[in-house]
Amino acid sequence: MTTIRKTITLTDTQGNWVKSRIARGDFTNDSEYFRDLIRRDQERSAGLEQVRAALLEGEQSGFSNRTPQEIRQAARERLHGEGKLQAQ
Repeated sequence: MTTIRKTITLTDTQGNWVKSRIARGDFTNDSEYFRDLIRRDQERSAGLEQVRAALLEGEQSGFSNRTPQEIRQAARERLHGEGKLQAQ
């Protein structure tokens, strides 16, 4: 994997925060901390895209004759079947 060197500027408060995370043992160096932040941002962005896609799909699916309770139950069953929701 190719790496790219970047230079960033932080406030004293931000720099101290990063140092404190490293001192606590959460990260071994500054680069590891920033790579972790980027990975989390990428995951968050991917999650938001999934939500947007689901909302768009819902909008385009039209109206339903089911009650809100029936819709929630169907969603619970689907999520349970996909292993994304534990049985209650």
